[in-house]
Amino acid sequence: MKKKSFTLLFVMIISLFVSVPSLADEKNANSDTFRVGMEAAYAPFNWTQTTDANGAVPKSGEKNTYVGGYDVEMAKRIADGLGKELEVVAIQWDGLVPALQSGKIDAIIAGMSPTEERRKEIDFTDSYYESHLVIVTQKDGPYANAKTLADFEGAKITAQLNTFHYSVIDQIPGVEKQQAQQNFSAMRVALSSGVIDGYVSERPEGVTASNVNKNLTMVEFSEADGFQTNPEDVQVAVGLRKNDPAFNKINEILAGIPQEERNKIMDTAVENQPSASDEENVGLVQTFKQIIQQYGNLFLRGAGITLFIAIFSTIAGTLIGLLVGVFRTLPMSENPVARFFQKVVNGLLTLYIEVFRGTPMMVQAMVIFYGLALAFQIDLNRTVAALIIVSINTGAYMSEIVRGGIFAVDKGQFEAAQAIGMTHSQTMIKVVLPQVVRNILPAIGNETVINIKDTAVLSVISVGDLFFQGSAAAGTNLLFFQTFTIIGAIYLVLTITATRLLRLMEKKIDGPTAYVQIDETSEGQE
Repeated sequence: MKKKSFTLLFVMIISLFVSVPSLADEKNANSDTFRVGMEAAYAPFNWTQTTDANGAVPKSGEKNTYVGGYDVEMAKRIADGLGKELEVVAIQWDGLVPALQSGKIDAIIAGMSPTEERRKEIDFTDSYYESHLVIVTQKDGPYANAKTLADFEGAKITAQLNTFHYSVIDQIPGVEKQQAQQNFSAMRVALSSGVIDGYVSERPEGVTASNVNKNLTMVEFSEADGFQTNPEDVQVAVGLRKNDPAFNKINEILAGIPQEERNKIMDTAVENQPSASDEENVGLVQTFKQIIQQYGNLFLRGAGITLFIAIFSTIAGTLIGLLVGVFRTLPMSENPVARFFQKVVNGLLTLYIEVFRGTPMMVQAMVIFYGLALAFQIDLNRTVAALIIVSINTGAYMSEIVRGGIFAVDKGQFEAAQAIGMTHSQTMIKVVLPQVVRNILPAIGNETVINIKDTAVLSVISVGDLFFQGSAAAGTNLLFFQTFTIIGAIYLVLTITATRLLRLMEKKIDGPTAYVQIDETSEGQE
């Protein structure tokens, strides 16, 4: 169960738009579909798989991809109780609340705890699961037989970034508190390599870690000897929009699921998660092979989306850059009215360039995708939003590259064109731009490579690119190093291929060699 607090960025975004009236509640109340958001990468609560085995349901927007786990089983029961068809939408953790508030999903069922901070933004139902804190450590390490927090004195302990897990480490006497880490996969790697002695987690995750890696174990504590927490910190509840009309009905449905049944569902989820069925003592090469066999098609689809977004956005961004760059190099009009509007447009273009070059693409994605939905009920398709975001971002960089390319053309060419009676437009189209395009080809290639890699930040709006699919696989099989080694290799193939193709294009544009060495013998005979 993750206890990530909202970052200041997302609070600011929400505060900008939360006061705007939304039609989401009315629209979704009349819908026959119950759209549930979850990461689909947090076993045993939710994970991604490539078959519908063990009751997994299709992942929205992706073919032959399914989501299973404890959260999915609870979502099924709620959807049945509401008389609606379940639709599971995979969304990165930090995007869950904005997606709910903007009406892109109807509920969050993702191992989310109803903390006081979150209750300020959304409503929570009664809890549907409750666990307790454990410490995961090495099975053969000095702390494997610990019984109390005091037994971890002097140990190097960490926890997940932006979670309450990290704050409770201070309850361990004499602990060497380590830097918080981004996710559980990274902590498992650090623990296996001996960088840390343990990390704070919750029992379901501890069971998963010990099942996947037989060299790890979890230490459980009695109520008196363990961490002291608030009930809401270890509870999991369904997140809903404020004043959602389905609130009471969902609580009734949850009340009808006995605790014994909930425990059985969790035990089954732990048993069925793909990572728990992996064979022991499998070699590294065989592990890579198994990952490719299981998730290869998922990675290929992600690579296809990554390549499509990168190529389209580079072309569109280059066109935007050419238009903006050319306009900003136009000589000032002698007409006062035209000169005024030209200055206004130049000012707006400068603002556009500074904003999109001066802010991270991840922030732009959040503002455009969720902000438009919150403020104007504009529900953009994720892929369409990605194309717009990366294209506009690329255009801001390319406009400055184009402007520099225009200024690099010798002034004498402008003067010569003017001398033979060519207009400024004719000069730009026939003389300057052909040279500019050739000169900026290396920069275009560089932007293509950057865009291939930077699509990874679009995972914040859950675009199903290569990085998003890799994260889903790693969150399911818990083979962090192996999975992302494969993902890195695919990225390398994409970038190298794009670079080689662009170099061939440069040679094609250059044509035959401009200078031919003259044979000295032939020259003497002449």
